[in-house]
Amino acid sequence: MSAGGLASVVAAELDKLRTLPGPVLAVVGTTVVGALIAAAQAGAAADQGLPVTALDSTLRTVPFVVAGLVLVGVLPVSQEHAGRQVATTLTAVPRRGLLVAGKSVAAICAVGLTAVSVLGACLAASAVTQHLLDAPAATGDAGAGPLLGAAAFLVVIGVFSHAVALVVRHLVPALVGVLALVLVVSPLLAGATEHARWLPDRAASAWYDAGPSTLDGPTATLVALAWVAVVGVLGSWRFLTRDA
Repeated sequence: MSAGGLASVVAAELDKLRTLPGPVLAVVGTTVVGALIAAAQAGAAADQGLPVTALDSTLRTVPFVVAGLVLVGVLPVSQEHAGRQVATTLTAVPRRGLLVAGKSVAAICAVGLTAVSVLGACLAASAVTQHLLDAPAATGDAGAGPLLGAAAFLVVIGVFSHAVALVVRHLVPALVGVLALVLVVSPLLAGATEHARWLPDRAASAWYDAGPSTLDGPTATLVALAWVAVVGVLGSWRFLTRDA
């Protein structure tokens, strides 16, 4: 697998993503919704006279935009397998290993761009809202660490969703499966047992919202990346061995 060949496939996949309405709408919609929720969080804090920073409001918004990152991860693969587009893609790039690697790199780029766009919009919306409402100033500075952790968390969720889509291939089961895990199963288990922290979203959340119920930093990183790697390998194997 040459670097030049991989770069060409990645560029082609990114160009394809740009022309698909579903992923583009998911990126734009997630960014807009995230900004509105962050502004509402900042406004509510200002109304109560609570001194919070724009970063605080942004981090509190992260759980509400997870579904958007899931969409960005799932839609490209599932839409391609919904018709015969995947057969056309394989005709253009018959080397399946190269193709699945290019798709995965393109997915990482797409979810990374989405995470940066969403968090940037949330920060801006929070700061503007606080300025307009003359919110009380918050003391202390958490630095860029939690923000980078939130970005990494959203990227992991998006890439994990992409890996699940490679395994399942179809939109509804992939989308429902990941959303059920992140939005239903994970919160329910977290309230019932400490073992929920070994789930991918709970492990990755330690990067921006560490607490007594989360794994420590190195362990959280290993667990989150292990989930992505295992599901990604399974999805790649299916793509390499099964019919289009």
